Amino acid sequence: MKSIKSLFCLSLIVILLTGCTDDDQIDITEEGTAIEGGNAATSGYADGSGIKGVEIQGMGPDGTLMEGSMMGSNAALMGGEFANPNSPLSKQVIYFQYDSSEVLPEFIEVINAHAQYLSTHTGQQVILEGHADERGSPEYNIALSEQRSKSVARAVAKQGVSGGQLELVSYGEEKPAAFEHDEVAYQQNRRVEIIYKSR
Repeated sequence: MKSIKSLFCLSLIVILLTGCTDDDQIDITEEGTAIEGGNAATSGYADGSGIKGVEIQGMGPDGTLMEGSMMGSNAALMGGEFANPNSPLSKQVIYFQYDSSEVLPEFIEVINAHAQYLSTHTGQQVILEGHADERGSPEYNIALSEQRSKSVARAVAKQGVSGGQLELVSYGEEKPAAFEHDEVAYQQNRRVEIIYKSR
């Protein structure tokens, strides 16, 4: 019954979000900081290992979208460097530490690659989908996932990407990548997905 209720809520959110217009885009020039002091009891990763080596369903251990996966962006369908697993453009998911919207150093190369692509393909638009794990209130998680999308947006905007190319969406805990209730799943759910829009 709980899964049916969750599916209904998720469907309702998707319907509401697809009705958003360009006027609903978030101003990426707004200064933002990491949200601290959430409702979760602990801080950081349980094993101290960060996210490296975490195998994510639909994703390779390096954050690359796996062939046939429905998770992440449609960028893999664009071919070229997007389909090359050795290219940073093939990685469309940025992960975050618990209770933080700070971009981790291991994702700077990925963000820079997408920023360079977008700055040279000015007609291309992307959606930056912010997500959070299930800990904390729904309102808190929406705000935190919004800050995560803004962090990625600011990083690409600093490299000349137009704000008109970026659409920010905040899902909070409503679209988990993993459904378990443990630290491995929480790590997979603290993310921003870079989704390329069809032209």
